[in-house]
Amino acid sequence: MNISATEPDWSREVPGRLWDPSRRLLRCIRAYQLGGPLRRKWAALRHRFWSVITGAEIDPRTDIRGGLMLPHPNGIVIHPDVTIGPNCMIFQQVTLGTNRQTSGVPTLGGHIDIGPGARVLGPVTIGDHAVIGANAVVLRDVPAGAVAVGVPARILPAGPAQKEGRA
Repeated sequence: MNISATEPDWSREVPGRLWDPSRRLLRCIRAYQLGGPLRRKWAALRHRFWSVITGAEIDPRTDIRGGLMLPHPNGIVIHPDVTIGPNCMIFQQVTLGTNRQTSGVPTLGGHIDIGPGARVLGPVTIGDHAVIGANAVVLRDVPAGAVAVGVPARILPAGPAQKEGRA
């Protein structure tokens, strides 16, 4: 199944059941971004509740393009100035933020998968359809379709599926 890097799949953010903390958190963020003053206050209260439940720190003003999935949102920290493209997936304990040596924050393209415990720090750009491995520390740009792993992260050579455009 091909997932678009440009068109958000909003169905990925729809709560599937009553207890669906990550999607409820995203729903509060969307309500905050789209609402008027009264709706924003109500969304902010709900956002605080779901932030405590999930253990995620995601500012409601963060630029999230749609279709974001947080399968296990515990410990996710996202700087308010980060840009997240459509249809990304972020696992637990991920940090997207600043780096002490350089100013700026990450910009994620579309359909990026970030593994558990990964850190993406500083003014880096992650290209569409890239994969960041578990516990990787990304301090440099990652090209589209690439796989980055390790500390500090390095780009893996393209495998047969990537060379044929199937990855």
